[in-house]
Amino acid sequence: MCNPNLGLIPFPARIIHITENTADTKTFRVVGEDEKKPFAHMPGQCAMLSLPGVGEAMFSISSASTNEEFYEFSIKRVGKLTSELHTLQVDSPITLRGAYGRPFPVNDVLIGQDLLFIAGGIGLAPLRSVIRYVFDNRDKYGAVDIVYGARSSADLVFLEEIQNEWTARPNTRVHLTIDREEEGWSGNVGFVPTYIKQLSFNPSKIALICGPPVMIKYSLATLIEMGFEKTQVYTTLEMRMKCGIGKCGRCNIGHKYACIDGPVFRCDEIDELPEEY
Repeated sequence: MCNPNLGLIPFPARIIHITENTADTKTFRVVGEDEKKPFAHMPGQCAMLSLPGVGEAMFSISSASTNEEFYEFSIKRVGKLTSELHTLQVDSPITLRGAYGRPFPVNDVLIGQDLLFIAGGIGLAPLRSVIRYVFDNRDKYGAVDIVYGARSSADLVFLEEIQNEWTARPNTRVHLTIDREEEGWSGNVGFVPTYIKQLSFNPSKIALICGPPVMIKYSLATLIEMGFEKTQVYTTLEMRMKCGIGKCGRCNIGHKYACIDGPVFRCDEIDELPEEY
């Protein structure tokens, strides 16, 4: 849930580091005016970033809540605000407010469970916060499998971090795939839902999915075919969030609000939403 003490009042903040992940995606490391994090958050929650005179938008916090020094936001350049954000340099001022939304159930449902993370493209950003949280509390969780795909190897966000850090973690397996063959790529080639089926996961796992809607749709269908129940699968609808506090109504889906009832939903809960979603 959103912090009721924050409301719509933004905190002055600044960018302290920028990583260029792909040709159109950058990760911005941000701190508050006093060089600290002005609010706490949990994996899956979001924050509002704004540039006065340009606009504001909701973004997933891609860093783990166990990191007490800074926030990270991994942002793909797709429109006016994100294009303007991509022009910023280290020390550029911005404002932010949060944290908003229902997080992934890392401290109850996921405890002691084997976990399956499924991501496509920039959809790895919100799951990264969960993955890093699990790594920082490794003894609380079972085996971890990460299936991540993109159009090409150049579109795989956090690739260096994945190859240098995640693959070295205990009891962790990373499965990378790209849509089409390319020279120099020795990993899997094919769409994420097809790759999931090939990997034949045990349906006792808890699955967390984020990516393009079509990928989520077919990945969920594949998991159900493999024996998973919808109560074992979680996803996030953070892209629908607007004000973050349930006032503007723009994230309304039937009788649910993405910012109040989500953005994290169990997949059987999504069945309650209108068909047009």
